[in-house]
Amino acid sequence: MSAIVAAHGPFDAAEGERMLDRLTHRGADGSGTVQVGRAWLGHRRLAIVDLEGGEQPLHDPGRDLWLVGDGEVYNHRRLRAELQERGETFRTGSDHETVLRLVAREGLSALARLWGMFAFVGAAADGGFAVCRDPLGIAPLYWVQDGDTTLFASELKAFDLARRNEVEPFPPGHTWTPQEGLQPFRTLPEPHSPAIEALIEEAGDTVEPPEAILAAIRDALILAVERSMIADVRVGTLLSGGLDSSLVTAIAAEVARRQGWRLPTFSVGLEDSEDLAAARRVAAHVGTDHFERVYTEDELIDWVPEVIGVIESFDPQLVHSSVPNLLVAKLAARHVKAVLIGEGADELFAGYAHYGDIESDEELRAALLETIKGLHTGGLQRVDRVAGANGIEARIPFLDFDVVALGLALPARWKLAHEDRAEKWLLRKAFEGWLPDDLLWRKKAQFGEGSGARDVLREHYGAQVSEADFAREREALDPPLRTREEAAYFRLFQQHLGGMDPTGVVGRFVEP
Repeated sequence: MSAIVAAHGPFDAAEGERMLDRLTHRGADGSGTVQVGRAWLGHRRLAIVDLEGGEQPLHDPGRDLWLVGDGEVYNHRRLRAELQERGETFRTGSDHETVLRLVAREGLSALARLWGMFAFVGAAADGGFAVCRDPLGIAPLYWVQDGDTTLFASELKAFDLARRNEVEPFPPGHTWTPQEGLQPFRTLPEPHSPAIEALIEEAGDTVEPPEAILAAIRDALILAVERSMIADVRVGTLLSGGLDSSLVTAIAAEVARRQGWRLPTFSVGLEDSEDLAAARRVAAHVGTDHFERVYTEDELIDWVPEVIGVIESFDPQLVHSSVPNLLVAKLAARHVKAVLIGEGADELFAGYAHYGDIESDEELRAALLETIKGLHTGGLQRVDRVAGANGIEARIPFLDFDVVALGLALPARWKLAHEDRAEKWLLRKAFEGWLPDDLLWRKKAQFGEGSGARDVLREHYGAQVSEADFAREREALDPPLRTREEAAYFRLFQQHLGGMDPTGVVGRFVEP
């Protein structure tokens, strides 16, 4: 988790400094800027890997190539070893220096070899310039194209007021250069291994997968959690008590135990909320150092204005989950600098209620793929902004590319919920024995619902906009605002991000 600001073309460095100042929360461990020909690069750093030597902008020994980046590359050690065998020497232990050297040797096509969440901007003394963002858009990146100048930043709020109406999300899985424009380097869906394809074909039209498929799901998620725990700082998990974060916690606790330490876990909720009680039981079952915060209804209501400024969204479901998420992130930030979370499982294994209305394989697969591709303006936006606002990094094992590729390869019929089969049945079945049965098969509730936030916020903020005002204001957006509650949040959004056109920038859930 760091902050990028960059520009190519005519640009006043003072504007870049203003933008970087608005992103101080994303990087308390250092900052730097550099002018490289027609390019300007700025960076704020949160140190997770290479705590002492990873200051940015990074450069090669000859100072011909420069790079700023956000996020983590989980396979950087293997890539670095390959480069060292080819004669490369390194100045730092930073995973981002590995990217700099790799791209210098192999070009932008090498980006397809990176595993993790990342956004990078590179500039060369000879005039070269390139930008990229990971295929799922886990690391944030926005841009504005203004004549001969193209401007990039990690958050919407970084841009000057005069530019905000032109801001767009930089598309995941793409590179941009002044010469070639936008080019994809990795896209969804990706084919999985031939062995998995053979197992699926052998299973035919069966409604239940073979044990080998369940084992593949377990192995992929376990490996993803192990990868996500690679860091030079202490790592914990945000434990809501729901299925997804509980499975991540169970795996992470076992990894920590093998390595000789005890995993810290963090939970929040209203007194007697379902999530808080479930989280306590999971923590006790898997053996973690558990921390929790109990909040009041008034606290939930009071935090909403700040939360909307943090997450840069007014979508009700996102707000419902973001208030408790912000509070648990504040709790975690007192103990760790990186946390694992359960985001992504609903999109891969059909956890949302509206998927229950789908009956065909083809329709469900298309719906899941569309949702995953839209995560970067929805759930992932919340994950990134809340973590960034608290100086921690959130890591998402379910969105490890191996897990995503496997999840998308599995037939939708194994994911379809019905009267006798709970949502995310496939995931629950794969991890039988890892949690007590009543927790493993606990009915899904959105984080804002299970933590007690949803009903409190709906009632309070829905009452802040009259029916007459709602009728007048709802057409301000296309599609229109859907509820009085959403209209109240949109008013707060406009206060924080004046001049911002949310169309195409702010994702909105199917259900408000």
